Amino acid sequence: MEPDNDIALDILITNVVCVFKTRCHLNLRKIALEGTNVIYKRDVGKVLMKLRKPRITATIWSSGKIICTGATSEEDAKTGARRLARVLQKLGFQVKFAGYKVVNVLAVCTMPFEIRLPEFTKKNRPIARYKNLLFLCYKNLRSTLLLQQCNI
Repeated sequence: MEPDNDIALDILITNVVCVFKTRCHLNLRKIALEGTNVIYKRDVGKVLMKLRKPRITATIWSSGKIICTGATSEEDAKTGARRLARVLQKLGFQVKFAGYKVVNVLAVCTMPFEIRLPEFTKKNRPIARYKNLLFLCYKNLRSTLLLQQCNI
């Protein structure tokens, strides 16, 4: 009988970050005065707007660039970004939903085995490096894996 090498991991997506452009100038003061669930950060030139369904927070710049964070799936991220574009259209802006891209997905899982961080780092240089005693950063061309030591 062969050993079972299939390991089932429970991977939980905790944050999806996406960006898009409106292809128009946005008046941040108008968004702050007429929009709902808005925080105007005038000193840094941006507006934060929160949506409830899906639960996202958008960072809006006057240039028309928008970053959405907080979604728990790629589908929710795109739905939230499109809903935000619609909200801006209802505020009177000539928004065109353009340049949509998912730029980061954060997920967590518990491994069913121990990873010895110092040995892992030594065997995988230069793409793996210690940040400090708490975690290690492992990079390839398309992703970054952050391994964090937990005492359970």
